[in-house]
Amino acid sequence: MKASEEGNRGDEDRAGLLLDDVRRLRVMVAGVRGAHLVERVLPEPLPRVWHVMGDLEGGFGEFQPDMRSVRVLRHEGDRVEALARSRYGLRAHFHGVLRPGWCWLQSRFLVIGMAAVDEGGRTRVALTGGVRVPGRAALVPFGARRELEEAMTRLAGRVS
Repeated sequence: MKASEEGNRGDEDRAGLLLDDVRRLRVMVAGVRGAHLVERVLPEPLPRVWHVMGDLEGGFGEFQPDMRSVRVLRHEGDRVEALARSRYGLRAHFHGVLRPGWCWLQSRFLVIGMAAVDEGGRTRVALTGGVRVPGRAALVPFGARRELEEAMTRLAGRVS
């Protein structure tokens, strides 16, 4: 499909093809050992879904099972810095990118990736994340898929 024919936000490659945000997240997950991707089409429109997903200090913590609170320290353009606290009291200092349809956050030990694209009035959502292995492109796979599935179920309930 040509970039001019595609409505989803993404980047053109050299051949003029579009890589939308969900496809981009699939590629990133494929390059990280132990990473899992959970993907689902929600019956709600993209603006409603991203309103929850992209609200790091509000909606995000309501559907992510492990997050108790997130405080955005800095948001300049699409760059974001945030402090998060888990339900277990652990803290993370994230740096990353947040823009409509795309979020990639990394701390020293955690990675969170979210993408959403319009799919004819519905929204295709992809989630990934987990505990990082410092210095390597790898995530600790234990429990990640279950937590991602739970996050997706909670998100679907939150936006419906």
